[in-house]
This record gives sequence, structure tokens and C-alpha cells, in this order.
Amino acid sequence: MWLDVLASPLAQQRSLLALDLRGHGHSPWAGDGSHSMELFADDVAAVIESVGAGPADIVAMSMGGYAALALYERHAGRVRSLTLVDTRPGADNDSGRAGRQAAMEAAVTSGRRALAEAMIERLVPTDADLLVKGRLASMIEGLPVETIIADLRGLRDRADRTWLLPRIAVPTLVVVGERDTLTPPSEARQMASAISGARLVVVPGAGHVVPLEAPDVLVRELGAFWDKQK
Repeated sequence: MWLDVLASPLAQQRSLLALDLRGHGHSPWAGDGSHSMELFADDVAAVIESVGAGPADIVAMSMGGYAALALYERHAGRVRSLTLVDTRPGADNDSGRAGRQAAMEAAVTSGRRALAEAMIERLVPTDADLLVKGRLASMIEGLPVETIIADLRGLRDRADRTWLLPRIAVPTLVVVGERDTLTPPSEARQMASAISGARLVVVPGAGHVVPLEAPDVLVRELGAFWDKQK
């Protein structure tokens, strides 16, 4: 998800670390029945501590954004700044929870390929770069089914952290794809307005996965955002 950012000129100016959350990438599923946002947050805090980085500039997308808000709530001292990409503070509504349940069942009965096809239609516009769609397909189809179920349970049951936004006291950048239908610009605008001093960036043409669809824009905005904190 973050390879393009890691390979950007930002890597010559900053120490960049992209971690595989438990059950993802090279981090194995750890037997958890549910991947709660609090569990992910505690994992991220432990990684920050383990590398001795001090407070970190957190950049998080979608589910990662939910975990980042939990991180700030539980470990605010570990966070120097927040960049929230294609995400929202609220919990799932009844329809959303039903959708999570249906996706879990589909992952078991129809397999990861069918789930990937359904998700990609919602993650990026139909005219998105085929390579972006291919990368997404590999990521989704490469996940253990156990991870998919644990993720979806955590997403379904996550807490509403809208109340936290006015309490965020670190520099915050909110980024959203112009064509994101899952966490649309209207919600990103509300989130940014609720965080004191937050800046909103709407990325033209992008859907829900800005780090894959428009990494150059994200790198530019991150560089400018971080430079202001020096």
C-alpha cells in the first residue's frame, strides 16, 4: 500500500516505516477472533516504542485511519502529527454492519477472488489504472481468510470516535480522493472542520486508495505538511 511513498524523495529526508498489521503482509494471523481498532492501536504504539522513534508522524488510510484515531485516544504521547487518508471517525450504521457480515460470509463461501472483485469496484473508479486494480487484487487475495474475518469483525464493531476530533491537539492533515464513494469528501470536510487547525486536501480523480492512485500528490502534500512542523 505504501511502497510508492517509501520509494519517494521523502525517504531521503525522513525515516519512513510502513508496518504490516497483524495478519497482513508478512505479519501472520495471531489467532485473534477479531482485529479491534484498539488492538491495532496498541500494536502500532508498541512498534513506535520498539524502534525508539519517540512521537511519530502517523499516516493512515481507511481501516488504518480508524486505528490511528484509537492510537491517539490510547497513546497520544506517541503521536506527533496525524495524516488521515480516505477514512472517517464514525462507526458503522446498521447497513454497514450488515454489509460486513455479508462480506465475511462471501469470503468463506465464494472465496477471496469474488470478494476482491466486489471490493475493487467500490475502492476505485471504473476507469482507474489497471495496475492499481491489479495491486489491490493481489493484496486482497493474498490475505488469509481468517484475517479477512477478523478485520471485518473489528470494522463492524469499532467505536464511534467523532467525539475525539475536537480533542486532537497535534497537527492534522486530512486527505480524500475526489471520487471516493466509501468515505466521500463531504465526510472528510466535516472531519477536518472538527479538528482544530486541520487542513483538508481533496485529490482530483482519485477514489478510496490515494496512496496507490495518486502517490505523487500524497508525497507532495506530506512533504509540505511535515515541513511546516519544523
